[in-house]
Amino acid sequence: MRASVKEFVVEVCAGTLSLAEPIYEFGSYLVPGQEEFNDLRPYFPGRKFVGADMRHGPGVDLVLDLHAIDLPDQAAGTVLLLDTLEHVEYPRKAIAEVQRILRPGGIVIMSSVMNFPIHAYPSDYWRYTPEAFRSLLKPFASCFVDSLGRRDFPHTVVGVGFRDPPPAEAWEAFQAAAQAWAGRWRRKVFIGWKEWVRRLTPPILIESYMQRRIRKHVEAAEE
Repeated sequence: MRASVKEFVVEVCAGTLSLAEPIYEFGSYLVPGQEEFNDLRPYFPGRKFVGADMRHGPGVDLVLDLHAIDLPDQAAGTVLLLDTLEHVEYPRKAIAEVQRILRPGGIVIMSSVMNFPIHAYPSDYWRYTPEAFRSLLKPFASCFVDSLGRRDFPHTVVGVGFRDPPPAEAWEAFQAAAQAWAGRWRRKVFIGWKEWVRRLTPPILIESYMQRRIRKHVEAAEE
């Protein structure tokens, strides 16, 4: 889990929204060397917090498959999917299962990556755009999606799905906190002169330039 994601959960979501119990974190396996930082339990003292993953290990209370969660309907108050969905082979099936187990008023908080190296824990299937998160969260009554990094190539995407519309006051507080969070973490990316030329040059001129270069290389090879 990255620091920006942890702050989004702890300060933005938990700080403004009523996260109902029990809280289920899917993908809770604590990778060696990251146990203390990735453990979210201390931030929810006195709350029923259940760590679930597809394998036994540190941080895991239950072994559950997101594609077919072995829990009854409306069993969870809050679901956390933090940097997990890229490792889920059938994400739409997983989100449908999450929606099934959420209680009325329940919330799912999720994050994933786009501009990020392949990291197999144990498999790495997907990279998500903000639009992909909005599509996944369409079955929910309302949702929030944002990203960090370049607008056209973000490194982090976050989303919150509300099973039922949130109270107006909580929604406004959440949006304000999310905007402040994004402002703290969003970095201005330096764009070199070559990138500016690429962005400002009409595609037809770029294509003509590339054709001339290819023709020049072909002629040089034939000499």
